[in-house]
Amino acid sequence: MADTQDLRDRFVRALEGARGSSEGPDPVPYAEHLLARWREPQRHYHTVDHLTAVLDRVDELADHADDPDVVRLAAWFHDAVYMPDRSENEERSARLAERALPEAGVSAAKTEEVARLVRLTVTHDPADDDRDGQVLCDADLAILAAAPSAYAAYTAAVREEYHFVPDDDFREGRAGILRQLLGLHRLFRTPYGQEHWEATARYKHLIAHGTMGLSVAYDLPTQMGHDSDAPIASGEVGKVGVAIDSIDDMRVLFGGIPLD
Repeated sequence: MADTQDLRDRFVRALEGARGSSEGPDPVPYAEHLLARWREPQRHYHTVDHLTAVLDRVDELADHADDPDVVRLAAWFHDAVYMPDRSENEERSARLAERALPEAGVSAAKTEEVARLVRLTVTHDPADDDRDGQVLCDADLAILAAAPSAYAAYTAAVREEYHFVPDDDFREGRAGILRQLLGLHRLFRTPYGQEHWEATARYKHLIAHGTMGLSVAYDLPTQMGHDSDAPIASGEVGKVGVAIDSIDDMRVLFGGIPLD
């Protein structure tokens, strides 16, 4: 269960960080308005719990961002408008940020950046030099590499949000979205996400969509018995497969996948 007061405090800190001081309009009414949106009854996955999880992941990835507070504000707004039967939620959420943030004392440049980040969650495909975009997208997609119970709850909650869609159409639509995401060169773009979440997310997708067995492709250094930090491994780590340097790497790779 999300802690409302903690979320309120986190919004205040992010807003004050983005505008550079505590001077300006009271942030609390803006936080309350956003929290009310995140509690709307049509939501089952895109709730305050999802907001909290994304904020937690942004905090975890903050060292990879150029402006962590701007990314935090983008997390607050990224699903602020959410109607499962509408296709323009990200655009409407971005426009909400463009209206609310200048009024709350945020500069035009930072408001524009928040709105850009919100719109980026349509594709989750940030540019290689877009550090803030990489952090937000990784934080939003981290559920795909979650523990089995959390991942199962996620899939059930998304299905409940789309209760009006027939089963076959829902399965086809969800599979298409996941294929699009997993067709990206990298699902996760921050170094942390690539190291800790990438392989797990991809294997969960394969198992969930009918792969009848498990085959692991190891990168060349692993096949040759070299650790990833060995000089001879330079430029080859993760290039054509998964890098395995320890038992812990195996636990991450196979975590949550039934192997019996």
